[in-house]
Amino acid sequence: MTIQTGDLRILQRQPLLTPAALAEELPLAAQSAHFVQESRQTVQRILEGKDQRLLAIVGPCSIHDPVAAEDYAGQLQAVASELVDTLFTVMRVYFEKPRTTVGWKGLINDPGLDGSFQINEGLRLARRLMLTVTGSGLPVASEFLDTTFGQYYAELVSFGALGARTVESQVHRELASGLSMPVGIKNRTDGDIGVAIDAILAARCSHWFPSITREGTPAILQSSGNEQCFLVLRGGDQSGPNFESQSIQQVALRLGEKGLHQAVIVDCSHGNSGKDFTRQPVVAHSVANQLGTGNQVIRGVMLESHLIEGSQALRSGQPLAYGQSITDGCLSLRQTVPVLQELAEATARRMHERQQ
Repeated sequence: MTIQTGDLRILQRQPLLTPAALAEELPLAAQSAHFVQESRQTVQRILEGKDQRLLAIVGPCSIHDPVAAEDYAGQLQAVASELVDTLFTVMRVYFEKPRTTVGWKGLINDPGLDGSFQINEGLRLARRLMLTVTGSGLPVASEFLDTTFGQYYAELVSFGALGARTVESQVHRELASGLSMPVGIKNRTDGDIGVAIDAILAARCSHWFPSITREGTPAILQSSGNEQCFLVLRGGDQSGPNFESQSIQQVALRLGEKGLHQAVIVDCSHGNSGKDFTRQPVVAHSVANQLGTGNQVIRGVMLESHLIEGSQALRSGQPLAYGQSITDGCLSLRQTVPVLQELAEATARRMHERQQ
């Protein structure tokens, strides 16, 4: 009698398409590849202080409706074009939602929003949307949560992110060390900055780690290390906000002590807004005031924004409002535009002061 000791709690198995097969099905055109390359270089130059513009990472908390996301991208692109002299706008195209306990895990995991978990279809929708957004002339940012999924679309991403819940994870630090784009690393949910600084230092080093190749074969990969990792200040659920001038100057000193870029991106949501999406403009206003007085440490901002303000609950059998988040609450695009304009004007003042 054979005793089974493995996979005792695995209920089903489904075949997973390979990254190479998806890339062949939905290829990246040469023109778009060139655009991604240039966008990554621009993001890098801004975060290093070589380009005096402000990086603005703007978009939905998470994508659940690709049609609405394309609509949002088209409208955001028009705003971005008007402000391009002072802001370099990158759209948030986040497909995975980290959960403290349980809940909808994002478009890739559950594109049907119904617990059917059609992951292959989710990967297709994700890559297709990124192709559409980059093809329209708007760079994309995305968080890398599952360490496998990135192989399916990472070549389309101009700015990557590690979230507050994965900042301590060794496998995510290893992943960041091999990513091909600049990466923002958030402070921990309680507000601890040291863990994020440690993560940046770790990601700058070479690592060996298990993964899969684009052909879907298990492999041990060696990374070169990613020196383009930067701190994202998102505030803390316990320590409170960290977007004020004093906090930013203290963080800059800590970064300098470690030999890191004295540069931060301020997340206007999450702990900095007290988890109240309507307070994002308040945070951005403080950032604008600091920029206008010559602050050189702040190199970017993050805003959660969608077509319609607020959020809605995902309920079985209930229709969803078009263009409204089903995760964290967002500003409407109409509310977002004046925030971006204020940041652009403040950045212009900073650029003018530096030229004097």
